[in-house]
Amino acid sequence: MSSTLSPLPGFSVSGKLGEQASQIPGDFLRTTMQQDSDRFNRYSIEECGLLLDYTRHLIDDSILSDLFTVARESKLEEAIKAQFSGEIINNTEKRAVLHSALRAQDNTPVLVDGEDIKPGIKAMREQMKAICERVHSGEWKGHTGKTIRHVVNIGIGGSYLGLKVVTDALHSFWQGQITPHYVANIDPADITSVLKNLNPEETLFVIASKTFTTLETLANAQQARKWLLESGISEADLAKHLIAVSCNIQAATEFGVAEENILPLWDWVGGRYSLWSAIGLIISLTIGYDRFEELLAGAGDMDKHFQEAPLEKNMPVLMSMLGVWYHHFFDAQSHAVISYDHGLRGLVDHLQQVDMESNGKRVTKDGKTVSCNTGPIIWGGSGTNDQHAYMQLLHQGTRTIPVDFIMPATSHSPVADQHEWLFANGLAQANALANGRSIDEVREELATAGKTVEEIERLAPHKVIPGNRPCSLLLCKALTPYTLGAILAMYEQKIFVQSVIWQINAFDQWGVELGKLLGKQLYPMLKGGDLELLDSSTRSVIEQFRKAQ
Repeated sequence: MSSTLSPLPGFSVSGKLGEQASQIPGDFLRTTMQQDSDRFNRYSIEECGLLLDYTRHLIDDSILSDLFTVARESKLEEAIKAQFSGEIINNTEKRAVLHSALRAQDNTPVLVDGEDIKPGIKAMREQMKAICERVHSGEWKGHTGKTIRHVVNIGIGGSYLGLKVVTDALHSFWQGQITPHYVANIDPADITSVLKNLNPEETLFVIASKTFTTLETLANAQQARKWLLESGISEADLAKHLIAVSCNIQAATEFGVAEENILPLWDWVGGRYSLWSAIGLIISLTIGYDRFEELLAGAGDMDKHFQEAPLEKNMPVLMSMLGVWYHHFFDAQSHAVISYDHGLRGLVDHLQQVDMESNGKRVTKDGKTVSCNTGPIIWGGSGTNDQHAYMQLLHQGTRTIPVDFIMPATSHSPVADQHEWLFANGLAQANALANGRSIDEVREELATAGKTVEEIERLAPHKVIPGNRPCSLLLCKALTPYTLGAILAMYEQKIFVQSVIWQINAFDQWGVELGKLLGKQLYPMLKGGDLELLDSSTRSVIEQFRKAQ
């Protein structure tokens, strides 16, 4: 498919951008980083407690200007307004996309079907706060009168990935009363490993499912319910150990959740953007409701910046257009995100869903086959572990892979000078990607080490690092609820911008739905039944499964 696609059709500057990309010299970054003393001032933005340094990119003022022309020709500014005003931008499901309203720091009305959604959001927040206060004060007790010490979130996808990123990243802000746990996978080993070390008398389950029909979530919820009952909890007391976040009140109450402990979720909140909603209850139970509001504030301020800043000084827009530049004119099929903070070790898992589920699309919003490649493959991890793994490919491989380095300047867990070493390594990797190491430098280094001429010529080609590999530095003073909220919202809006450039719907996920449908069709066949209508491979695999039981 990709061989028939154009780099970036339909924009007046596409051809010019292609020419500019082809003319960038191999030592561009090394030269400009050394000679342009004003480059950092021109190519950095500070906003919402974050500093974006994009000096180590294959860009100049002319290239940036043309990239912003692409943004304007895609009617990006109008699209931003449409998102925040509540227009139906998820056109296939006919829904507004308003997770931004959940974190807005003002009471400006936002209308959906003629009704202001802000009062409902306020009521939801008050309900979350009240639950947190009851749990943290010890007022909420299990069926034997013991206080709650453990909260298990049962949910998958957006009801899991973002939540775990936040609670892991903000471990230093845990209040101490509550330890969070997550069950997502339908693999029975997941829930078994979580429950085996918990006391039912001190455990509260949050079942996160918009429809209360999600296969994995309900299967795990049923096992949790069984575990509670087998421990001696009566049907009447189940409600003391259950909370639900769902639109389906009837199903949740039939399951055993008290109606006052069912928190709402709306159609205009997509799953992968739902940590800002009542789905984020486990976050507020873990770090405290006030800290949860700080998380919302960081995201809300980033949204405000995204709406108000000119494109040229707009952090999500810049990150997005740099991605477009490499995706289309350097054949960069993937994008790496590397966090130099142990708490953010799971960030890539969340970003994979937010980006690849949003922009992994093959048709435009009007149903036509796309004429250019869309969403990149998102991958990465945490430094310095990565330096002993895939960084080799980034430095000396044949692919162009842009990298985001996320680097807090301070640690919440300082030990000797380890954080200084961590930060120095992150900065060093960025500089090594940009500057590389030339053949002359390698020869000089080997000669200084006393190598013979023959050894120098044999080793030198292997030790050359080409450089000119692009990367961004995203810095903050410390990883706090506020700065984390800003980081997560920045990536969400970056992804939205790219969907606008590609004219695709970032807010549906029909590929995911097909897999669920086929799974439901195949499940009963594992138990028995006629396999004749299946292809030979599927039939044989199911037969092997049956034999193994």
